[in-house]
Amino acid sequence: MAVIADESRLRELQELLAGSGCRAAAGHSALIHTACGEAELVLAAIVGCAGLEPVMAAIDAGKTVALANKETLVVAGKLVTDLAAARGGRLLPVDSEHSAIFQAIAGQRAAVERVVLTGSGGPFRGRTQEELRGVTVEEALAHPTWRMGPKITVDSATLMNKALEVIEARWLFGLPPDRIEVIIHPESMIHSFVEFADGSVLAQVSPPDMRLPIQYALTYPDRVPGPARRVNWRELSAFHFERPDRATFPALELGYEVAARGGTAGAVLNAANEAAVEAFLDRRLPFLDIPRACRAVLDAHTFDPGPTLDGLLAADRWARQEVRRWTSPNPSRP
Repeated sequence: MAVIADESRLRELQELLAGSGCRAAAGHSALIHTACGEAELVLAAIVGCAGLEPVMAAIDAGKTVALANKETLVVAGKLVTDLAAARGGRLLPVDSEHSAIFQAIAGQRAAVERVVLTGSGGPFRGRTQEELRGVTVEEALAHPTWRMGPKITVDSATLMNKALEVIEARWLFGLPPDRIEVIIHPESMIHSFVEFADGSVLAQVSPPDMRLPIQYALTYPDRVPGPARRVNWRELSAFHFERPDRATFPALELGYEVAARGGTAGAVLNAANEAAVEAFLDRRLPFLDIPRACRAVLDAHTFDPGPTLDGLLAADRWARQEVRRWTSPNPSRP
């Protein structure tokens, strides 16, 4: 069963699935019903906060959830992980970095010293803030190694994607932020590292192809032949690494702050970023104002260290409204 949030695109989905034996449905009710239904495994791939409630429903029903929606843990990490522990549900990461960590840990979580998330650096790696003034939507969407949707591609350009991944790793692997690091790796071949207590470091290596982490989640714990591209060892020459430029890309700092604070901070950061990226794609907000808007909204919000799901959704709505003040004809910036 394949279910999408947008009911207006149901016919398109049905046409794409014709002859596959896979049924299609659309809309919020269908998402919740399917997440709680007969399936043993639910692959959650809705971008943004819209995927939170179906994921919570699946976990509440004790399902195994293959999580391609990082925002679920960014917004409600404690609620989701606590519910999974209470219901006996399992979370399998689909993000390439978190899948790499999951594969490298291989059941040895107690021995993990730290994890290192790799990132390509996006299309603006090496540029200064001055050079980023006035960058266009087209430039931001020209990712050097991955082909992704526009929202995630812009997140990669601001390094917000890496910030959200730090928060996701904090909840997925139960690690404090000071044991999660980020390194820029432009070849995008090493998808993350895990350092163990004895000093050993394990990494997962493959060409940038999302079919591999998706398949691993679908077939876990087995490994079977699949369509993902293979490493051509004869063509490899070198791997490069560099520290992220946190001054030019301040979004990364927000991720560490939110990972440490928890509470409503994740919901506010995620919602503010979604609204700011939407405004940038609509050419209503400059590129450099995306992290600035997120910083301002995060600072302005009333922090709740132990929110309910309703409280998180209210914080999400509030943050989106705040960002609209940045993009109105007469903006009143917080």
